[in-house]
Amino acid sequence: MSTEKLICDFSTQNCLDWYSVDDVVMGGVSGSLFRRNTDGTGTFEGFLSMENSGGFASVRTFLPDRDYSDYSGIRLCVKGDGKRYSFRIRNDDRFDGIVYKSDFDTISGEWMEVSLPFSQFKAAFRGRTVDGTHPLDASNIVQIGVLVSKKQVGSFILDIDWIKAYRESV
Repeated sequence: MSTEKLICDFSTQNCLDWYSVDDVVMGGVSGSLFRRNTDGTGTFEGFLSMENSGGFASVRTFLPDRDYSDYSGIRLCVKGDGKRYSFRIRNDDRFDGIVYKSDFDTISGEWMEVSLPFSQFKAAFRGRTVDGTHPLDASNIVQIGVLVSKKQVGSFILDIDWIKAYRESV
């Protein structure tokens, strides 16, 4: 049994302002956007290219509620395209710096729930895992986001029904 707290459901005011951070910041040509749909879901979509040393596309948002220390992790309800995505958490409001990531695979055209325990998030900096950093601080989750990379060239689309924090109860 678990207890959950809604973070985003795209039909309320929570998490409505998403913005793209794509490889164009370093000369690449990938592009993405995030849109709210009339059915209350959100869609992250775009095109991933390896040209000009590129290879990533992402969207992120700032959270109004930031303390999730009483929870075990993040749970998403997504419908993907068969590609691998990375859920990202930042403990600060910076554009660049350490991010905590947990990857998940999707099944093309199928809605699925994905559980990402905080304990499995890895610190990374510009796509590379960083050892020796402090662990994710669940009491101060400032930004969340989704990224696609790893040479998965071409169009991508990830629908998100909701994002929740979950707590496993014993």
